[in-house]
Amino acid sequence: MFDFLEGYDVLGAFWMTVKLTVLSAIGSLIWGTLLAAMRVSPVPLMRGFGTAYVNIVRNIPLTVIIVFTSLGLADIFGMTMGAPDNFDDQNFRLAVLGLVAYTASFVCEAIRSGINTVPVGQAEAARAIGLSFSQVLRLIVLPQAFRSVIGPLANVLIALTKNTTVAAAIGVAEAALLMKEMIENEAEVLAIGAVFSLGFVLLTLPTGLILGWLSKRLAVKR
Repeated sequence: MFDFLEGYDVLGAFWMTVKLTVLSAIGSLIWGTLLAAMRVSPVPLMRGFGTAYVNIVRNIPLTVIIVFTSLGLADIFGMTMGAPDNFDDQNFRLAVLGLVAYTASFVCEAIRSGINTVPVGQAEAARAIGLSFSQVLRLIVLPQAFRSVIGPLANVLIALTKNTTVAAAIGVAEAALLMKEMIENEAEVLAIGAVFSLGFVLLTLPTGLILGWLSKRLAVKR
């Protein structure tokens, strides 16, 4: 029944998708948190940069960003992020960079919404005892904000997992690229689509369930 899978590294393709997702999620969380801190910063320049970045990047299609990382950064500016003769590693790293740049804008807005749920009085009390803005953010505001936005961050992570398919546009050998190759070579179009759809369900469904459970367990009681 599944003879059409012979000769294709389906598990390897999904493993590439997992690596793209994990590395991009870590980078997006770090960069998105920094952007959220900029957006609530008392420094106008940082606040303006964070606002402009989020509003611009969120409205650019992900495909454009991924292709730009390959054609723009690599071909025009020579930013290879690895050995220039190893195109597989180079494209993988550039794809991660593009996914981080795009996804961080959504992470930023999710975290900023969590920051807005923290009572202003807590921050004012912390500043009154001499804590700096960065200390207030790191010790008081962000811990509560993260607990409030586990659910929205889970949705961003699920969207990121599905968005990794765009990396096929620059030749990263993940699941979508293999599916395209199999459809071109095999006659079992519906079966191939079903296999890859099931693969993405197995990747995203447990993530949503686990993070949804964590969201309820760690919710801040007001």
